[in-house]
Amino acid sequence: MSGFSNFAVSFSIISILSGCITSFGIAMNAGGPVAISLGWPLVGVFVMCVALAMAEVCSVYPTAGGLYFWAGRLARTHKREWAWVVGWFNFLGEVAVTAAVDFGAATTWMAFLDLTIGVDVTPLTTFVCFCVILLLHGLLNAFGVGLVQILSAVSAWWHLAGAAVIFVVLALVPDHHQSPGWTLTHFVNNTGWGNPLYVFLIGLLMAQYTFTGFDASAHVAEETRNASVNAPKGIVNSVLVSLVAGWILLLAVTSAIQDYDKAVGTEIGLPPAQIFIDATGHAVGLMLVLICAVAQFFCGMACVTSASRMSFAFSRDNALPGSRWWSRVNPRTGTPTNSIWLVTAMAIVLTSPSLVSTTAYLAVTSIAVIGLYIAYVTPVLLRRINPDFVPGRWNLGRWSALIGWVAVGWVAFIVVLFMLPPASPVTIDTFNYAPVAVAIVLVFAGATWLLGGRKHFMREDPGHHDTVQPTEIFR
Repeated sequence: MSGFSNFAVSFSIISILSGCITSFGIAMNAGGPVAISLGWPLVGVFVMCVALAMAEVCSVYPTAGGLYFWAGRLARTHKREWAWVVGWFNFLGEVAVTAAVDFGAATTWMAFLDLTIGVDVTPLTTFVCFCVILLLHGLLNAFGVGLVQILSAVSAWWHLAGAAVIFVVLALVPDHHQSPGWTLTHFVNNTGWGNPLYVFLIGLLMAQYTFTGFDASAHVAEETRNASVNAPKGIVNSVLVSLVAGWILLLAVTSAIQDYDKAVGTEIGLPPAQIFIDATGHAVGLMLVLICAVAQFFCGMACVTSASRMSFAFSRDNALPGSRWWSRVNPRTGTPTNSIWLVTAMAIVLTSPSLVSTTAYLAVTSIAVIGLYIAYVTPVLLRRINPDFVPGRWNLGRWSALIGWVAVGWVAFIVVLFMLPPASPVTIDTFNYAPVAVAIVLVFAGATWLLGGRKHFMREDPGHHDTVQPTEIFR
C-alpha cells in the first residue's frame, strides 16, 4: 500500500457520511446545534491528541497485532496481562462499532426505502434490514481480500466526493438558511435532564463515535510501504481530514434545517434525511440520502474487515474461546472466514435489544466508543510510564509528554461520561446498558484469564509477531 492507501483505510472507517449522519439525532436532542457545530471541533482537537500519541507508538511497532501487541511490548511488568485486557477491549470495541455502523446504515437505507417505495419503518423492519446488510458484509469479506481492497479504494473517493456534493447542494439549493448565530450557538434539550452542561456533554457522543476506527492504519501497516512513517501519518491524517471535512459537512446540514421539530420527530427515523428533503425537495433530497447510504455500506464492510482481522490475530495468540477455530484461514480465499462470521454473529446479538429499546443504538455507540478508546489510550499510558521507550522515525519530540497526557485525560473523561444515563427518567427504554456490557467483558476476561488464558495466551515472546502476521497470510 502507498501512504494514501493506508490513510484511505482509516478515513473510510471513520466515515463522516456514516457517523455524522446516523448519530446526528443524538446531538439534535442533547444540545442541538451548539453540540453539533461546536462540539465537533472540540472533540476533534482531543481526538487528534489521541491519534498523535498512538501514531508515535505505531512508528516504533508498525505491526498488524496493533493495540494489544503494543501494550504487551510497552508494559514493564505483567506484559501478557496488559495485552490480554487491551485485546479484549479492542475486540469489544471492534464488534460494537461494526454493529453501530451497520445499524446506522440500516436506518439510512430504511429511510430511503420509505421515501421511495413506502416501506414502513419499524424496529422490526430496521433490524431485519440491519441483519441483511451485515450478512452481505460477511459474504463480501469471505469472498476474498482482493474484492475488499477494490471496494475500499472506491469507498475513500466516494466519501470525499459525496461530502463535497452534499455541501455544495445544501449551500446553493435551499431558499432559506439558518443564521450563523443560530447554527453555532442554539441550544436544544430533549433529554429530560435539567443541567445544560451535562446535556451538551452527552451530545458529544455523536462526534466521539464518528472519530473511531483510525487504528486501522496500524492493522494494515505491514502491507504499507515505509510503514514506520506512512502508518503513523495515516492515523493522524485520517483524523485531521475527517475533522475538517466533517465540520464543513455538519455546518452545511445544520444551517439547512428548515423545521427542527419535524426533523427530530421524523417518521422515517433519520433526521438528516428529513432535513435533505425539506431543504432541497424530494428528488434532490433522495439523491443525498442515497449518497450517505452507499457510503455507510462501504464503511460497514470495512468495519467487518478490520474486526475480523483483529479477532483472527487475537485468536492466533489463543485469547478467544475456540481460538483454534477462529484463527483458521480459508485456503481457497485466503481470508479468516470463521472470524468474519464470529464478528457478524456477535454484532447481531449486540444489536438485538433495538427490537425493544429505542435507545439501543445510542448504547451500542457508547460501547463502541468506550471499548475502542480504552484500547487506544492504554498503550499511550504505558508508553508514558516506560522510561526505556525509544521514539521511532515519526515522533512528537518535545510535545510528546503534553499530548500524551492530554490524550489519557480525555479518554478517562469520556469513558465515565458515556456510561451515564442519556435521558431522564431512566426506564427500560432509556437505560444505558454500556456499563453492563463493559462489566460483562471485564468479568469474562478476568475469569477466562484465570481459567486458561494465563496458560495459553502469548506464551511465546510477543516478538513472534514480527515474523508471522495475519497480513502475510492474507497476501
